[in-house]
Amino acid sequence: MRKAGVLLWREVEDALSRDIAAGVHSPGSRLPTEGELAVRFGVNRHTVRRALSALQERGAITIEQGRGMFVRTPKLAYPITQRTRYSENLARLSLPLAGRVLRNWEMPATAALARDLQIDEGSLCLAIDDLRDIDGEPISFTTHHFPAARFAGLAEAFIELKSITEALRHFNVTDYTRKLTRVHARPADLEEAAALRIPNGAPALVVEAINVDQDGIPIEYGYTRSAGGRFELIIEAQR
Repeated sequence: MRKAGVLLWREVEDALSRDIAAGVHSPGSRLPTEGELAVRFGVNRHTVRRALSALQERGAITIEQGRGMFVRTPKLAYPITQRTRYSENLARLSLPLAGRVLRNWEMPATAALARDLQIDEGSLCLAIDDLRDIDGEPISFTTHHFPAARFAGLAEAFIELKSITEALRHFNVTDYTRKLTRVHARPADLEEAAALRIPNGAPALVVEAINVDQDGIPIEYGYTRSAGGRFELIIEAQR
């Protein structure tokens, strides 16, 4: 029986959410087709499509053109501390993490970037776009910024070593800590949506980070975007 006052697509979304939570559709599995779901719920395909779009925006499923609809893996618990290390955090989850550099370039520091890195506005910064995925599914799209005068050649080291931490060791940065983390959400733009395989305008979780070296000097400003429902951030209190 239909619930009075509840939109049809919302009923379909809620029913599929319950199925996913109950394990009827396991992480990574393919969902039935739009036609099959329309028959199951006694609605038209437009209604099913609206429900599936809502599930995708929440990060519950991914829709791949030509392949179908797949259940996403559960949210990833990601602790943010003074010693946050991206690869190490995900390695603890025993998941097949991979990453690649999409591009790197030099750019003049904006006023905001100069403030965060404590450099002169307009001075050159090295920027690196880095896409990480788990089992072939994109999970984060990060733009790293470093003072170019200090870190010339860092992009090549990162490409070879596949780790910011290891690449920084080549520049005598033996340790670094998190000075500041900013977290907010906004709609994904076209570039982010394409990289993360989410709809343009879908919610994106944005994490901005400033890291400092062992002497307290800012070395990196990172700008990470991920699908809104993909991560659960855990912010630990400082002791």
